[in-house]
Amino acid sequence: MARAQSETASNYDIIIVGGGMVGISLALLLAQQHDWKILLVEAQEIGNPVDGAYSPSFDARSTALSWSSREIYQSMGLWSQLEPHVSSIAQIHVSDRGHMGLTRIDAQEAGVDALGYVVENQRLGAALLAQLQQTQIELRGSTTVTGVKTLASGMQLSFADGQTTHAGLLVIADGACSSTAEKLGIHSDSSAYNQSGIIANISLAQPHNAVAYERFTEHGPLALLPLTNFQGRPRSALVWTQPKDQAEALMAADNEIFLARLQEQFGYRLGRFEAVGERVSYPLALTRSSEQVRRHLVVMGNAAHSLHPVAGQGFNLSLRDAATLAKVLAESPGAIGDLVTLQHYYQKQSADQRNTVLFSDSLPKVFGLSSSLAAAGRNSGLLAMDLIPTLRSRFARFGMGLATSEASNG
Repeated sequence: MARAQSETASNYDIIIVGGGMVGISLALLLAQQHDWKILLVEAQEIGNPVDGAYSPSFDARSTALSWSSREIYQSMGLWSQLEPHVSSIAQIHVSDRGHMGLTRIDAQEAGVDALGYVVENQRLGAALLAQLQQTQIELRGSTTVTGVKTLASGMQLSFADGQTTHAGLLVIADGACSSTAEKLGIHSDSSAYNQSGIIANISLAQPHNAVAYERFTEHGPLALLPLTNFQGRPRSALVWTQPKDQAEALMAADNEIFLARLQEQFGYRLGRFEAVGERVSYPLALTRSSEQVRRHLVVMGNAAHSLHPVAGQGFNLSLRDAATLAKVLAESPGAIGDLVTLQHYYQKQSADQRNTVLFSDSLPKVFGLSSSLAAAGRNSGLLAMDLIPTLRSRFARFGMGLATSEASNG
């Protein structure tokens, strides 16, 4: 059973700072590979796994999982718990507002039962915590890291309560612009998109039929992802990119005006939008850590790379990183914090990271170009993809996380 940290326990093989979905997933993957002594540290209170039951809510935030993420969770024995609660993506419909170009990526053509899945974060979190309860991983919530010191034998962490802890390997996974990484002189390079992302759940007049929509507008991409029904009502998860001033206006608008603007930009492929839930807005930026590995140290998750949400690849890339790290550590004959081993992990993931970052960064920029020449070029590309199966297949495999993982393992 997962347990709270004891007063005397101060030495660990691995300490993971950051108890979000990436941190817990990594801890579980590591525990599956080897009986390392692992401590998971989180600044917020970590919920009791027994009490982590799902509480129905129309406004529940969600995450898109790629096919590769499904395979990872299947290998962990977690997918059977998630599958009844995910909404499958059977088709992805990509279009450019005001232009003829569009393409449709179909799961059946790709030879899979779904291109991806959408799961509510609370469902995923509850499943991760429940599995964590069945391990020997130690948990320490409501804990602030006040200092990090590099020693010859590993990393020493100091906490706000005055305790110190040592690890052969420290994994920093506490989010973008990590304060823990900053303490080690590892900084984040951030490039703002000068846009904000608006997230909300939308109630639909008709079923979404497992179709995910990605619509590019003159102000930024607009995505609607299929969600499970709420109280018998179909709904989709909205991710709407807008310039900062227009995002502020939309956040201030009443529900009727907000839905009218959304309908105008999206159209009526899903019928009339009937209701919008709680709206959340946040600034968008591409953020990357200046370093990802040092001796005894790995930076992971949003602390390593925080991407534009347009392609829904951020969490999926981090999960592939976690799975690769766990496998490399398990196969390495050296000490757990050995620099050669950690560099080997980074080299295996570098192509995946580079390609995924490039794709997520380029897509909104290409579709954001307003010139008639740029519009003609990208719409020719969409039409070509719709007509040529091999192009659709390559796009589908990338979105499923298969082409990127193949590149990294090649």
